[in-house]
Amino acid sequence: MHYYQFHIGDYKSHTHHLSLLEDLAYRRLLDFYFLHEQPIKHRDIARQIGMREHEEDVMTVLNEFFISTADGFVSPRADKEIKQYKEFSEAGKRGAAKRWSTPPHEGANSPPNATPIATINHKPITNNQKKKEQRGLRLASDFSFPLEWEDFCQQTRPELSPVKTFDQFKDYWIAQAGQKGVKLDWFATWRNWVRSTNAPKQNPADIVRLTVPSKNEPDPALEKIKADALKAAPIPLEVLAKMAELRRKA
Repeated sequence: MHYYQFHIGDYKSHTHHLSLLEDLAYRRLLDFYFLHEQPIKHRDIARQIGMREHEEDVMTVLNEFFISTADGFVSPRADKEIKQYKEFSEAGKRGAAKRWSTPPHEGANSPPNATPIATINHKPITNNQKKKEQRGLRLASDFSFPLEWEDFCQQTRPELSPVKTFDQFKDYWIAQAGQKGVKLDWFATWRNWVRSTNAPKQNPADIVRLTVPSKNEPDPALEKIKADALKAAPIPLEVLAKMAELRRKA
């Protein structure tokens, strides 16, 4: 594969703990994996991705984000995307072969001087038409809470519990059957969910109590001052007299 989708929020939520070199190693390992579409061999992999002097960082990332097998290190998530890419590619070849009467596994080349097939409305494709052609996806059961989603919830609705809100959101949409559970933009769906009033609110027991007392409650600070004043012993008269004499001399 020479192209794969990159979800910034998802990547950030899983890799924010990596060092600069570990993050670089992970990106290069992903590129290597998608490009070659095969398990990564332990031998000489640091040199192949241009990090021969940082083999320890490369191995740390391999052991954390990849699974070691007899054939080498594999990434189930990357394998899933590679499989989907191949299925789409094969479907495109079959459609082209049917259109131009060529074998499915050969190049889908149009015949020489082929006349373009016009539609009833032979107009340029607009952005709205492109959006309609995009395919929605269901929310994966192993989908983790992106940091970008959490930040949006905290900034938009600070009274909500982000984790509880996300758990309710995830359970609700995974349980939806059919086309209702398919969305084109899950982040937009999350933003609408947060803005709604159906999200769980923060437990009052988890909120730090305000220091300002209500009208019916005495101020704790003033009460402490009064108690200390009662405990304090009065200054003797002779001490007061000496203090007055010193003030006169000064």
